[in-house]
Amino acid sequence: MMIESFRWFGPDDSVPLPWIRQTGAEGVFSAIHRIPYGELWPREAIREHKALIEAAGLRWVAVESVPVHEDIKTGRGNDLARLFENYRQTLRNLAAEDVRVVIYNFMPALDWIRTDMRHRLPDGSECLSFEPFRLAAFDIHALRRKGAEADYTPEQIAQAGEWWRSLDDAKRESFIKDVIDVFPGCKWGLSLDDIRARLARHAHLDAAALRAKLGRFLAEVVPTAESLGVRLAIHPDDPPFPVLGLPRIVSDAEDIEAVLRLADSPANGLCFCTGSLSACARNDLPGIVQRFASRIHAVHLRSTQRLPDGSFYEAAHLEGSVDMPAVVRALLDEQARRKATGERDWQLAFRPDHGRVMLDDLGKPSGITPGYSCIGRMRGLAELRGLMRGLKWERDKRQI
Repeated sequence: MMIESFRWFGPDDSVPLPWIRQTGAEGVFSAIHRIPYGELWPREAIREHKALIEAAGLRWVAVESVPVHEDIKTGRGNDLARLFENYRQTLRNLAAEDVRVVIYNFMPALDWIRTDMRHRLPDGSECLSFEPFRLAAFDIHALRRKGAEADYTPEQIAQAGEWWRSLDDAKRESFIKDVIDVFPGCKWGLSLDDIRARLARHAHLDAAALRAKLGRFLAEVVPTAESLGVRLAIHPDDPPFPVLGLPRIVSDAEDIEAVLRLADSPANGLCFCTGSLSACARNDLPGIVQRFASRIHAVHLRSTQRLPDGSFYEAAHLEGSVDMPAVVRALLDEQARRKATGERDWQLAFRPDHGRVMLDDLGKPSGITPGYSCIGRMRGLAELRGLMRGLKWERDKRQI
């Protein structure tokens, strides 16, 4: 069995640690979100955060995440040396407290993007969804990005305009906030001008240039991570295709191969996220596990339901477009291989990523981070637990 975990955003999380323990989870994926991007994580702050987790009877199994400052992604600024050293020292401080799996992403300017945080499903529950025409409405009519029309089909542009005109000012403001202010664990209160400034800082980057910046980052931090026994795990792009004119470099198997080649070290690995990767139809998720198994250091399990027009919504964990039994079987096979070869940290930690808002959580959406309701994730954890136990029973029966 993999280590069952939950995301925890810290003391202000609407889902407190005692509730997480009641779900049956053993560990948490967590970060110290109050520390600004690029700043050093003091060892004392790490120790205090870990103590809160352990006092609840849980383990801090993965840092999610130590964010990469935007100046590192753009390669510009007068403070790069300090930013790299802060990252290295943060890794040293985490290792000193025996926290050794560190997730990060290299998505420029923005984190994950959805266009509807409260997509209503036929059973009355709500989930996150992405619709290209809504992104077109944001890009063309709200953000007014120069040249945005070139990124959408005529049908999407027409649909975007009609939908945008149907919204009153309050609904437009709510929609804009949903798109630009979903950074997990913190609310920055970004404005459209802030987003325009962020995009402008990345305007000189194409995919090759952004990959080169990632290569420099890895060259600066992987040797330190390797010496400490820390495993870095890059999170795939979400969604796994260009948005708002921004390049993506961790969207499919070829991208992952390129990232791992940038630093050929066990410290340079992958956070395997079925939800992010499944939004791209060409991604063979079980095949990706098998291809990169030894470099997978953390796991997010969720499913998306892809639709013909390029939209997707976040399905139940065992439904949608992901062959979850095949994915979990491949992960368990890799875990068994690690155990058989005597690897010290042979167990993989996973968490049910995102979840529907359902039952009485529907009455308190304002206090819930989008995608991170308690009941919906608990349902996902229970379903994945049952799947794992069934696959383990199947494996054990074959070995008799």
